[in-house]
Amino acid sequence: MRRRIFGTTATASVLGLLIPLAGCGGSGDGAGGEGTLQLVAAEYGDSPATSSKPFWDKVTADFTEENPGIKVEVKLLPWADIDREVSRMVKAGKAPDIALMGSYSDFAARGELYPADELLSVTAEANFLQPLADAGSVGSTLYGLPFVASSRLLFYNEALFAKAGIKEAPRTWSDLKAAAKALKDKGVKYPYALPLGPEEAHAEALIWELSNGGGYADSSGNYSLASDRNVKTWEWVKENMVATGYTGATAPSQLNRADAFAAFTRGEVGMLNGYPSLAHEARAKGINVVTTTMPVSDDLGTGETPPTVGVADWMMAFKQNGRGAEIGKFLDFVYQDRNLADFAGRYHLLPSTVTASRTPAGGGLDKNDQQFLNALRGAQLYPVNDPSWVTVSDTIKRNIGRAVEPTGNPKGVLEDIAAQAAEASKKQST
Repeated sequence: MRRRIFGTTATASVLGLLIPLAGCGGSGDGAGGEGTLQLVAAEYGDSPATSSKPFWDKVTADFTEENPGIKVEVKLLPWADIDREVSRMVKAGKAPDIALMGSYSDFAARGELYPADELLSVTAEANFLQPLADAGSVGSTLYGLPFVASSRLLFYNEALFAKAGIKEAPRTWSDLKAAAKALKDKGVKYPYALPLGPEEAHAEALIWELSNGGGYADSSGNYSLASDRNVKTWEWVKENMVATGYTGATAPSQLNRADAFAAFTRGEVGMLNGYPSLAHEARAKGINVVTTTMPVSDDLGTGETPPTVGVADWMMAFKQNGRGAEIGKFLDFVYQDRNLADFAGRYHLLPSTVTASRTPAGGGLDKNDQQFLNALRGAQLYPVNDPSWVTVSDTIKRNIGRAVEPTGNPKGVLEDIAAQAAEASKKQST
């Protein structure tokens, strides 16, 4: 299968975009009764106070009021459980009608999903931001409907920069290294937080590789995990950032994203890569945050601007219960600007459509998030349209941190990851 890096998290994707709620209610397996659609959705809140439940309660009530013959039952699941639980339901012959989660391509590969053109109007299908539509497509057919998204930018603590005498945002890797040294000299715990722990190492890895003209795929869309540029990236990071102590005392392979983000909100981190909700959380705790694009390798040509990393979560519709017409009506309703903007605004994420992203007055896009939206328009996403990506991303998460350990061999680690990815692709094609 041709692999296109246009499109994760996501897995947050295969992660979520936010820290999962420990547990959330829901009842029973299978689709709802006659005239009732079942939606299984990831819980985006991290506490009862921030739960997604009020949003879905209102949207489903409003929908049924406009469509009296169709009710919608929503089951919320934590991010840690939803992919596995939906897969179990489908295999048991009790698929939900709709799911909102981090991956879709394995279901699409087995012919279990409705294509978008059987659900949405032409106008609605054309309204998705292009990088997200590309990521949600297998071949030229859209199966994963992007719901909310995010992009990654470099964050720095303005107060710590001032204390260290750093006057400008870093533009190159040399600038980044110099800033990290200045921060370390002032006693900053994590001059640059490098989360290569198993929670979400594949995001940090892709950010660094893109900033050196590399990435997870070549120009033909095939995996290129052990390319020369990627090897040089990790050799530079190991020698210039980790061995120098500029990433802090915690080994990058042991530092997870959530821990790095928490440290940033405590004022212990000079620089890290983050997304919109972290900026809002840090500012709420008194951290003066500045966001900028990831510095680029000194080897890149003058003026060359690599893409940022984008992440999305996916809405998908299962064929199993034969309710395409009803599903289409509900999705057309959910994707109305006011609903999509409302959901995105609750979690400081980005709406997936052109029109919803233009309506900040409707509660969707905070003005401070505009830079993230601009970055998303030209972003590269994980290759979530490849069924092997679930396995490949897990391999990256569990192994990439070894590349920068004191005894680590970046080339050897990347070649090992590439070999496991090739095996995963081979299994998917047989």
